[in-house]
Amino acid sequence: MPPSPASLTAPLTIAARPELTGGRRIGVLLSHGFTGSPASMRPWGEYLGDLGYGVVVPRLPGHGTTWQDLNQRTWSDWHAEITSTFDALRADHDAVVIGGLSMGGAQVLQLAAARNSEIAGLMLVNPAVSTKRLDVKLLPVLKHLVGSFPAIGNDIKKPDTDELGYDRTPLKAAHSMMQAWPGIIRDLPKITVPVLYFRADDDHVVDASSEKIIRKQISSDDVTRVPLPESYHVATIDNDAPTIFEQSAAFIARVTG
Repeated sequence: MPPSPASLTAPLTIAARPELTGGRRIGVLLSHGFTGSPASMRPWGEYLGDLGYGVVVPRLPGHGTTWQDLNQRTWSDWHAEITSTFDALRADHDAVVIGGLSMGGAQVLQLAAARNSEIAGLMLVNPAVSTKRLDVKLLPVLKHLVGSFPAIGNDIKKPDTDELGYDRTPLKAAHSMMQAWPGIIRDLPKITVPVLYFRADDDHVVDASSEKIIRKQISSDDVTRVPLPESYHVATIDNDAPTIFEQSAAFIARVTG
Protein backbone atom coordinates (compact mmCIF):
# COMPACT_ATOMS: atom_id res chain seq x y z
CA MET A 1 0.00 0.00 0.00
CA PRO A 2 1.56 3.35 -1.02
CA PRO A 3 2.19 5.94 1.68
CA SER A 4 -0.53 8.51 2.24
CA PRO A 5 -0.05 12.18 1.26
CA ALA A 6 -0.23 13.10 4.95
CA SER A 7 2.68 10.83 5.78
CA LEU A 8 4.74 12.17 2.87
CA THR A 9 4.21 15.81 3.84
CA ALA A 10 4.97 15.21 7.52
CA PRO A 11 8.33 16.29 8.99
CA LEU A 12 11.12 13.73 8.67
CA THR A 13 13.55 12.84 11.45
CA ILE A 14 16.16 10.09 11.20
CA ALA A 15 18.55 9.34 14.05
CA ALA A 16 22.27 9.35 13.39
CA ARG A 17 24.14 6.06 13.32
CA PRO A 18 27.75 7.00 14.09
CA GLU A 19 28.88 3.41 13.56
CA LEU A 20 28.36 4.09 9.84
CA THR A 21 30.08 7.50 9.80
CA GLY A 22 33.46 6.85 11.39
CA GLY A 23 32.23 7.09 14.97
CA ARG A 24 31.09 10.70 14.64
CA ARG A 25 27.50 11.90 14.80
CA ILE A 26 26.88 13.90 11.62
CA GLY A 27 23.66 15.87 11.26
CA VAL A 28 21.96 17.09 8.08
CA LEU A 29 19.24 19.75 7.93
CA LEU A 30 17.22 19.93 4.70
CA SER A 31 14.63 22.63 3.98
CA HIS A 32 11.81 22.38 1.45
CA GLY A 33 10.61 25.25 -0.73
CA PHE A 34 7.77 27.77 -0.78
CA THR A 35 4.27 26.18 -0.96
CA GLY A 36 5.95 22.76 -0.85
CA SER A 37 6.46 20.30 1.98
CA PRO A 38 8.91 17.67 3.26
CA ALA A 39 7.60 15.39 0.50
CA SER A 40 10.02 17.08 -1.93
CA MET A 41 12.98 16.38 0.36
CA ARG A 42 12.02 13.03 1.87
CA PRO A 43 13.77 10.74 -0.67
CA TRP A 44 16.98 12.76 -0.32
CA GLY A 45 16.75 12.70 3.46
CA GLU A 46 16.06 8.97 3.53
CA TYR A 47 19.03 8.29 1.26
CA LEU A 48 21.36 10.19 3.60
CA GLY A 49 19.75 8.56 6.62
CA ASP A 50 20.53 5.12 5.22
CA LEU A 51 24.22 6.15 5.19
CA GLY A 52 24.13 6.88 8.91
CA TYR A 53 23.56 10.62 8.93
CA GLY A 54 21.11 12.17 11.38
CA VAL A 55 18.59 13.90 9.11
CA VAL A 56 15.85 16.39 9.87
CA VAL A 57 13.45 17.84 7.31
CA PRO A 58 11.16 20.26 9.16
CA ARG A 59 7.79 21.32 7.82
CA LEU A 60 7.82 25.09 7.70
CA PRO A 61 4.82 26.85 9.31
CA GLY A 62 1.83 27.15 6.99
CA HIS A 63 3.04 24.36 4.72
CA GLY A 64 1.38 20.97 4.44
CA THR A 65 -1.95 22.50 5.55
CA THR A 66 -3.71 25.03 3.30
CA TRP A 67 -2.55 27.98 1.21
CA GLN A 68 -4.80 30.19 3.32
CA ASP A 69 -2.86 29.12 6.40
CA LEU A 70 0.42 29.89 4.64
CA ASN A 71 -0.88 33.35 3.78
CA GLN A 72 -0.95 34.13 7.51
CA ARG A 73 2.72 33.25 7.93
CA THR A 74 5.88 35.21 7.22
CA TRP A 75 9.55 34.69 6.51
CA SER A 76 10.38 35.11 10.19
CA ASP A 77 8.06 32.21 11.09
CA TRP A 78 9.80 29.92 8.59
CA HIS A 79 13.28 31.01 9.60
CA ALA A 80 12.52 30.51 13.28
CA GLU A 81 11.67 26.88 12.47
CA ILE A 82 14.90 26.45 10.51
CA THR A 83 16.97 28.01 13.28
CA SER A 84 15.44 25.96 16.08
CA THR A 85 15.89 22.77 14.05
CA PHE A 86 19.53 23.63 13.45
CA ASP A 87 20.11 24.40 17.13
CA ALA A 88 18.73 20.99 18.11
CA LEU A 89 20.88 19.21 15.53
CA ARG A 90 23.97 21.17 16.50
CA ALA A 91 23.52 20.29 20.17
CA ASP A 92 23.33 16.57 19.41
CA HIS A 93 25.86 16.10 16.60
CA ASP A 94 29.58 16.56 16.08
CA ALA A 95 29.08 18.40 12.78
CA VAL A 96 26.09 19.65 10.77
CA VAL A 97 25.62 20.21 7.05
CA ILE A 98 22.61 22.21 5.84
CA GLY A 99 20.79 22.21 2.53
CA GLY A 100 17.70 23.57 0.87
CA LEU A 101 15.57 23.67 -2.27
CA SER A 102 14.38 26.97 -3.75
CA MET A 103 13.12 29.10 -0.83
CA GLY A 104 14.68 26.48 1.40
CA GLY A 105 17.98 27.37 -0.25
CA ALA A 106 17.47 31.01 0.71
CA GLN A 107 16.64 29.94 4.26
CA VAL A 108 19.87 27.99 4.67
CA LEU A 109 21.86 30.78 3.04
CA GLN A 110 20.58 33.16 5.71
CA LEU A 111 21.38 30.61 8.40
CA ALA A 112 24.87 30.02 7.00
CA ALA A 113 25.60 33.75 6.98
CA ALA A 114 24.57 34.03 10.63
CA ARG A 115 26.15 30.79 11.90
CA ASN A 116 28.98 30.21 9.43
CA SER A 117 31.47 28.90 12.01
CA GLU A 118 29.01 26.25 13.25
CA ILE A 119 28.26 24.77 9.83
CA ALA A 120 30.43 22.20 8.04
CA GLY A 121 28.95 22.69 4.58
CA LEU A 122 26.10 24.16 2.56
CA MET A 123 24.07 22.40 -0.17
CA LEU A 124 21.83 24.37 -2.50
CA VAL A 125 19.31 23.15 -5.08
CA ASN A 126 17.95 25.88 -7.35
CA PRO A 127 17.99 28.46 -4.54
CA ALA A 128 15.93 31.63 -4.92
CA VAL A 129 17.04 35.09 -3.80
CA SER A 130 15.96 37.10 -6.86
CA THR A 131 13.61 37.13 -9.83
CA LYS A 132 13.38 38.86 -13.19
CA ARG A 133 9.55 38.73 -13.14
CA LEU A 134 8.15 42.22 -13.39
CA ASP A 135 4.79 41.41 -11.82
CA VAL A 136 6.39 40.99 -8.38
CA LYS A 137 6.63 44.77 -8.19
CA LEU A 138 2.84 44.78 -7.89
CA LEU A 139 2.76 42.37 -4.93
CA PRO A 140 2.55 45.12 -2.27
CA VAL A 141 -0.79 46.16 -3.81
CA LEU A 142 -2.02 42.84 -5.23
CA LYS A 143 -1.66 41.02 -1.91
CA HIS A 144 -4.45 43.23 -0.51
CA LEU A 145 -6.71 42.72 -3.53
CA VAL A 146 -6.17 39.06 -4.43
CA GLY A 147 -5.50 36.23 -2.00
CA SER A 148 -3.58 34.00 -4.37
CA PHE A 149 -2.34 33.30 -7.88
CA PRO A 150 -2.16 29.94 -9.69
CA ALA A 151 0.45 27.58 -8.30
CA ILE A 152 4.15 27.69 -9.08
CA GLY A 153 4.60 24.11 -7.87
CA ASN A 154 5.20 20.77 -9.56
CA ASP A 155 7.78 22.05 -12.02
CA ILE A 156 9.03 18.50 -12.55
CA LYS A 157 10.19 16.87 -15.79
CA LYS A 158 9.79 13.29 -14.57
CA PRO A 159 6.32 11.97 -15.48
CA ASP A 160 3.76 11.15 -12.79
CA THR A 161 5.72 12.88 -10.02
CA ASP A 162 4.02 15.15 -7.50
CA GLU A 163 5.67 17.32 -4.85
CA LEU A 164 2.33 17.55 -2.99
CA GLY A 165 2.44 21.34 -2.80
CA TYR A 166 -0.39 23.85 -2.95
CA ASP A 167 -2.46 24.53 -6.05
CA ARG A 168 -2.39 28.26 -5.28
CA THR A 169 0.40 30.73 -4.47
CA PRO A 170 -0.57 32.92 -1.48
CA LEU A 171 0.48 36.49 -2.24
CA LYS A 172 1.01 37.88 1.25
CA ALA A 173 3.36 35.00 2.01
CA ALA A 174 5.11 35.37 -1.33
CA HIS A 175 5.68 39.06 -0.69
CA SER A 176 7.13 38.28 2.74
CA MET A 177 9.57 35.87 1.13
CA MET A 178 10.72 38.40 -1.44
CA GLN A 179 11.09 41.13 1.17
CA ALA A 180 13.70 38.92 2.87
CA TRP A 181 15.88 38.64 -0.23
CA PRO A 182 17.80 41.96 0.03
CA GLY A 183 18.96 41.15 3.57
CA ILE A 184 20.07 37.67 2.53
CA ILE A 185 22.00 39.07 -0.43
CA ARG A 186 23.65 41.69 1.78
CA ASP A 187 24.97 38.99 4.12
CA LEU A 188 26.18 36.51 1.50
CA PRO A 189 29.84 37.61 1.85
CA LYS A 190 29.79 36.23 5.41
CA ILE A 191 29.55 32.69 4.02
CA THR A 192 32.92 30.97 3.79
CA VAL A 193 31.96 27.31 4.25
CA PRO A 194 32.21 24.77 1.39
CA VAL A 195 29.24 24.97 -0.97
CA LEU A 196 27.68 22.33 -3.22
CA TYR A 197 25.48 24.07 -5.78
CA PHE A 198 22.99 22.06 -7.86
CA ARG A 199 21.38 23.87 -10.78
CA ALA A 200 18.74 22.58 -13.18
CA ASP A 201 19.40 23.49 -16.80
CA ASP A 202 15.68 24.11 -17.35
CA ASP A 203 14.08 25.72 -14.30
CA HIS A 204 10.71 27.39 -14.90
CA VAL A 205 10.42 28.85 -11.38
CA VAL A 206 13.82 30.32 -10.42
CA ASP A 207 15.63 32.18 -13.18
CA ALA A 208 19.39 32.59 -13.62
CA SER A 209 19.60 35.84 -11.64
CA SER A 210 19.76 34.06 -8.28
CA GLU A 211 22.78 31.95 -9.19
CA LYS A 212 24.66 34.95 -10.53
CA ILE A 213 24.10 36.87 -7.31
CA ILE A 214 24.90 34.00 -4.94
CA ARG A 215 28.06 32.83 -6.66
CA LYS A 216 29.36 36.38 -7.00
CA GLN A 217 28.65 37.44 -3.42
CA ILE A 218 29.59 34.45 -1.24
CA SER A 219 33.15 34.34 0.08
CA SER A 220 33.57 30.56 -0.11
CA ASP A 221 36.63 29.42 -2.04
CA ASP A 222 35.32 25.83 -2.10
CA VAL A 223 32.30 25.88 -4.42
CA THR A 224 31.25 22.93 -6.58
CA ARG A 225 28.56 23.47 -9.20
CA VAL A 226 26.68 20.39 -10.41
CA PRO A 227 24.41 20.80 -13.46
CA LEU A 228 21.13 18.91 -13.58
CA PRO A 229 20.39 18.52 -17.29
CA GLU A 230 17.31 16.32 -17.00
CA SER A 231 15.39 18.14 -14.28
CA TYR A 232 13.16 21.14 -13.79
CA HIS A 233 12.84 23.17 -10.58
CA VAL A 234 11.92 20.47 -8.06
CA ALA A 235 15.06 18.55 -8.91
CA THR A 236 15.17 16.63 -5.62
CA ILE A 237 12.41 14.33 -6.92
CA ASP A 238 13.12 14.70 -10.63
CA ASN A 239 15.26 12.70 -13.07
CA ASP A 240 18.56 13.95 -11.63
CA ALA A 241 17.69 13.12 -8.02
CA PRO A 242 20.27 10.27 -7.92
CA THR A 243 22.97 12.79 -8.85
CA ILE A 244 21.89 15.05 -5.98
CA PHE A 245 21.86 12.15 -3.54
CA GLU A 246 25.24 10.71 -4.53
CA GLN A 247 27.07 14.00 -4.88
CA SER A 248 25.71 15.31 -1.58
CA ALA A 249 26.74 12.13 0.24
CA ALA A 250 30.29 12.51 -1.05
CA PHE A 251 30.28 16.21 -0.14
CA ILE A 252 29.08 15.57 3.41
CA ALA A 253 31.68 12.87 3.92
CA ARG A 254 34.40 15.22 2.68
CA VAL A 255 33.49 18.33 4.66
CA THR A 256 32.88 16.44 7.92
CA GLY A 257 35.72 13.95 7.62
